[in-house]
This record gives sequence, structure tokens and C-alpha cells, in this order.
Amino acid sequence: MRTLTIRLVSLLFVIGCVLFSPGANAQEKIYNISAYGAKSGTESLQTKYIQAAIDAADKNGGGKVLIPKGRFVSGSIILKSNIELYLEEGAVLLGSLEPRDYIKLNRWKSLILADNEQNISISGKGEINGRGRQVALNADSLHHSGIDIDDRYNARRMRPSENKRPQLLEFVHCKGITIRDITLRDAATWVQSYEQCEDMIFDNMTIDSDAYWNNDGFDISDCKNIRITNCDVNSADDGICLKSHTPGVMNENVYIGNCTVRSSASAIKFGTASTGGFKNVTIENIKIYDTFRSAIALESVDGGILEDVTVRNIEAVNTGNAIFIRLGHRNVDGAVGTLKNVSIKNVKVQIPFDRPDAAYDLRGPELSFFHNPFPASIAGIPGYYVENVTLENISVTYPGRSNNGLTYKSIYFLDNIPENESGYPEFHMFGELPAWGMFVRHVDGLKMKNISFKLDEPDFRSAFVFDDVKNLEIDGLELDDKGGNKALVMRNVEKVSLSNVKTEVTCIEGCD
Repeated sequence: MRTLTIRLVSLLFVIGCVLFSPGANAQEKIYNISAYGAKSGTESLQTKYIQAAIDAADKNGGGKVLIPKGRFVSGSIILKSNIELYLEEGAVLLGSLEPRDYIKLNRWKSLILADNEQNISISGKGEINGRGRQVALNADSLHHSGIDIDDRYNARRMRPSENKRPQLLEFVHCKGITIRDITLRDAATWVQSYEQCEDMIFDNMTIDSDAYWNNDGFDISDCKNIRITNCDVNSADDGICLKSHTPGVMNENVYIGNCTVRSSASAIKFGTASTGGFKNVTIENIKIYDTFRSAIALESVDGGILEDVTVRNIEAVNTGNAIFIRLGHRNVDGAVGTLKNVSIKNVKVQIPFDRPDAAYDLRGPELSFFHNPFPASIAGIPGYYVENVTLENISVTYPGRSNNGLTYKSIYFLDNIPENESGYPEFHMFGELPAWGMFVRHVDGLKMKNISFKLDEPDFRSAFVFDDVKNLEIDGLELDDKGGNKALVMRNVEKVSLSNVKTEVTCIEGCD
């Protein structure tokens, strides 16, 4: 009898541990913010009630914090470990219009913050709406009235700094992040940022934010094990942007697939900050439209590495540039980074003559010089090469209509094209270029297979310009005969292999 009692007590203890462990509790316990005092409406702040529900869940080891159908206004709330913030269909979390209702834990202010937390998620078919334009305009008014001075106010562009404009989400040093099914709308600056986080899943999200400047859809910095899938991004700045701010840390093991992107800047972009770097990245099955700058931009300019990147199955229409790959030296006092082992396959891009982001309220900045349509480009710097790039099954339609009276760069004066080693990386950074299709400079190891470049209307420029290139292989090249009569221009090009190339090749000097 005593033995049976001991076994029964032991069994009950095990059952209790299962039922009341943090993991099980996180799955079963629901904390409805209405039970903590939150009321639907747009007149009063519900921050303390939402935070109270989160804190109660945290105290009990985690759980699901439920935002029910309705409209709930909030300033900054802090998410905790083992908590799922769940927004029912019809639930809207509205950001406060008062900029001083937001706090920051790390980089910038945000509506939802998490620092050093684990196993956190945001889900449901509801919406998080930052009402960003009005928040930014209110921050502007507070600055000019002297109530809340912005020490970093951007006088040239007449807008508050990012320091005064809240994001929707900012997670730092977190592990185990899942965000799915939710709609993120109208941030005052970046929509969402993640710094040195691990094990992240973003699935079936809608990011619709063209409310104000700097509305990047995703900003991911120095994170590991990332999946971004089935997301629809409309952003008044870069769509999906990977950055690296910290030496010795990098974005690693990244998968981006089955997404749609519209951007007033670049659709998918790595490296405007590239201190640590990017490694082992796959991007596939992406549809891009109405995008001002590049469909794909891969950049290493701050001393970091960018390597082992695979891009495939990309369709872009009404997009300003197809491919931009850049190794630079913006960190002028530091070492030059590396950019190598990049494979880009099955890409189809249509480039318009007029600006593709014309329908945006907040469009990309106008350039300060006259220019013709820009070609794709792959460029290192003198003495430092972009290495081992493969381009296969690439089809780009260019608008043509370039005007040699408007601006002109001769293929015989390639030294006049600036290196701009320390410049901000962007597809127009070299100014006018003498190619309508692709400009390649300081590259070692470029394989091109089944390339088709076409023109809607004539273009006086050459299709390709290769300058200081080693180990160039081209197998299968189709060029529109409406282009300039010197189709492939080469200068200082070593070890060239051409197959199935039925076009004129002009060597200016130093070709092998």
C-alpha cells in the first residue's frame, strides 16, 4: 500500500510538472488584455493595461496575451520570454500619436520592444498600425515649438531624426522569435528591426508602410538562422534589408523565399552597413514591382565579408535596376572586406524609362545630375576584386532612349569613371556609365551563361563594359541589335572564354 501511494504521488508530481511547466503554461494560459482593464477606442492610452497582461503572463512563466477585436491605442510595450502576443482578426493595436509615449531600450524608440528575451512571438490576423506620418509630424512640431528638441534634427531634409520617430518592432539579443500572419502598417521610421538575434521565423506577414521616410520593411542586423517566407512587403524605403553593424558578428544562415516586394528604394538589399558581414544566404522565388532602385543589391563596403550567396527565380517589373554588386571601402581607416561566391540564376527584370516609384507619396530622392538609364553593375575597387560570381539565365529588358547630348561617357576614357571607393553604395554611385546593359570592373572570376539583354528603343551605348576583369567566361549571349555598334568592350581583361557569343568584341587595351 505504501509503495502504491509513493508511486501515485510520484505520478501526480510528474503530471503537475507537465501541466504547470512554463512551456505548457505558455501554450494553454490566455491573458486577455480586456481582463486587465483595456478598452477599445481611440481616445485614451491602453499601454498600462496591455503591459499588465504581459507582466502577468511573465510572472506565471509565459502564455498567450490576447488582443481581442477592437482598436487599442498604446505607447511602448515590452514583450517578455515565453509570451505570444496574439491579435485576433479585427484587432488593431494603434500606436500613440504622442511621440513622448514611446521609449527605447537600445537603438531607437519602438511600439513593441524586447531585449534579451527567448521564445517570443507575435501572431494572429490582426494589425499593428503605427500611424507613423502623424507621429512624425507631431515630433516635428514638438521640435520646432521647443517642447522636445531633436538634437539630430535633419534640417536639410526637414524632418525629425530616427531617434524621435518610433519603429513598430525592435528586438535585440533575442532567441527564438516567430512572427506570422500579422499585418504591420505605417511606421514613423523603420517598420521592424532585429539586432544580434537567433532562430527567427517570419511567415505570411503583410508589411504595408509607405507613411513616412525610412520605412524599411525588414531591417535585420547580425542575426543567425533566419527564415522570411510568404511575406508581402510594400515599403517607402528598402524592402528586405540585411545590415551588419558589429565587427566579428554577421548575418548567417538566411533564407528568404516566396515573397512579394514593392519599394521606393531597393527590393532586397545587403550591406549599407557591412561591418561584420553576411554568409550562407539563399534568396528565391521573389516577385518585385514598382521599385525605384535595385531588385537585388549585394554590398560589402565597411570591412565585412559577403560570401556564399545564392539568388534564384526573381521576377521584377517596373524596377529601376536589375543587379548591383559592390565591394567598397567606406571604412577608409580599416581593412577592405571581401565579396565572393555569389550565384544569381533565373532572373527576369523589366526596367522602365520613367521613375518606377511615381505612385509613391514619398519617393526616392532625385539624383543631383543628369543621367541616362543605368545598367546593372558589378564593381570592386583597385587591388580588391569581387570574386567568383555566376550569372545564369538572366533576362533584362531595358528602355533605351539614352541621349548622348544629355550626358556622355566615352568607352575610350574609362579612367574618367570615378572609383568612389568610400561612397555610399548605390547603383548610380559612378555617375553616367558607358554601357546600357552591364558595367563590370575589378572582378576576378565571372561566369555568364544564357544572358539575354534587350532594348525597347535604341541606345547609343555599348551593351557591356568589362574593365580590369580576370577569368571571364561567357556561354550564350543574346543582345538587342538596337544597341551601340561596339557591343562588348574590354580593357585589361585576362583569361577570357567566349562561347555562343555572336556579337562584336572591342578590346581597348590589355586583353588576353
